Amino acid sequence: MSSTHLSVLEASASRFPSRPVFRTPQVDPTTSHIIQWQTVTYRQFLLDVENFARHWSMTLGRDRIPQRSVIGLWIGGFTYIDVLHIYGISRAGYVPQMFSLRLPNPDVIFELLHRANAQALVFDSSFQDVLKNTSLPIHPALNTVEAALTAGPLPILPQCSPDDIALMFHTSGSTSGSPKLVPCTYRWLNATVHKSSQISKPFSPVRQDVTTWMGSMCHIGQSFMLIGTLQHGSCVIQPTMIDFSPAELVDMIHRCHLNRLRQFAAFLAKQLRASRHDTKLLSLLAGLDEVLYTGMSLPREDEEWAYHNGLPIKNLFGSTECGATLISVGGCDPSAPLLRSLEGVSYSFVPINPEQNEAGHQSTARMLEFIIRAESGDCPHPSLRSADGHFHTGDLFQEAAPGSYVFRGRDDDWIKSENSLRCDTKAVEDNVRATCAGLVADCIVVGTGRPSPVLFVEPADDIDPSRLKKEIIRKTRHFHSRRYLHERISSPNMIIVVPRQTLPRTATKGNIRRQEVETRYKAELDQVYGLVR
Repeated sequence: MSSTHLSVLEASASRFPSRPVFRTPQVDPTTSHIIQWQTVTYRQFLLDVENFARHWSMTLGRDRIPQRSVIGLWIGGFTYIDVLHIYGISRAGYVPQMFSLRLPNPDVIFELLHRANAQALVFDSSFQDVLKNTSLPIHPALNTVEAALTAGPLPILPQCSPDDIALMFHTSGSTSGSPKLVPCTYRWLNATVHKSSQISKPFSPVRQDVTTWMGSMCHIGQSFMLIGTLQHGSCVIQPTMIDFSPAELVDMIHRCHLNRLRQFAAFLAKQLRASRHDTKLLSLLAGLDEVLYTGMSLPREDEEWAYHNGLPIKNLFGSTECGATLISVGGCDPSAPLLRSLEGVSYSFVPINPEQNEAGHQSTARMLEFIIRAESGDCPHPSLRSADGHFHTGDLFQEAAPGSYVFRGRDDDWIKSENSLRCDTKAVEDNVRATCAGLVADCIVVGTGRPSPVLFVEPADDIDPSRLKKEIIRKTRHFHSRRYLHERISSPNMIIVVPRQTLPRTATKGNIRRQEVETRYKAELDQVYGLVR
């Protein structure tokens, strides 16, 4: 019998009924200080999920919506109540289709609901005014646990096959104007249970692990992590905000006994930078059992600093379509950052140029594409696979040791110039961030089909754009002198300075979207290449 998020919860509520599964903050409304961290036990969590299942079974039943129908959930995904909606609607026998509040356009929501053949929408109250004259039944989300107290039988779950859809997520970036549907089958969910168990294996058999909520439950990252947490009777803390402060982190360590910090890389980087000037915070971070990041790579300087100062850093690599797939070795020796596959999966690392050999240029030698094979339980839904039946992630790696890999960016991080030569944009961006940290807040390299790359820069401070460009050229000159001509940014004309936070980003992780930059700034790029030629 396959495992699901619901079977995991039922088993753990039986094994660990009185253990805390969630710690939620009670905040003073006048000072915003955390008065106390309230506790939800495993037994209470299961009872609350079942109450929400009863409520939504009756509510959707009145709309004559049969079980196995897709039900849209347009909620934040950051609170205990949000988890109860997702698990409760699933326990009622429906298929939750999750949208986070980061996707605020109702037109896009209804397009995606239509594509999934959804039969109703449960929405956050903040969208009440924009949801008028809809063709679907709509219902406001409940805002308290008590609101779900409904007399009635617990729904019997329908029989499902491994290929039936259990959950629906969406990609965090947009393609052709909207995110892609990511249907998740029961076979995929069963593989997710096994993978997340590996990630969340406790550090001590005599002490409960306590970790942090890392993102919206409407996206795969936190949903994956919660399944792992539940399997081992561990506890997860709901922070006041996902980008919580160092002070709140310290409070979670002291009052909630946090021992496993999990954050997206951009948020963890802020904690690491704060710890450079706060010896107490640094000591607490070093004393944790695990400091795990995901979503994207840490800036190299921050990662090296963390290893040098004894922080137990781990990098978890994954995607919306597959969940977690690779995890770093960890430890203190030089192999610590290398990524290895999780157990029980079937992956391939295939040369992007089969004829490639070891004598190739350093930017392209032995570049491998990461592929999830069709026989792997976590291979995404067939609608997302390539013609060969496998899922081509577009993620590129180099093999540093047998079975150990270094991430080298996505396939679209390697842009091709007008003469089809490849440029490693990630290497250029990493160099700018390392050499111009005080000048540049963020940057991205574009130039697909152009004679050379162009660097877009968001400045760190108010600085004259002309001066900023010249400083970047000066500081990166040595790096570019060692690269092919088609890879170099050697003129201030090849740098475009834009205001901070104006480059298009993905909704969840905040990554700058390369192709969208190319499209949005096409006129500026045309002008630049006119000057460069």
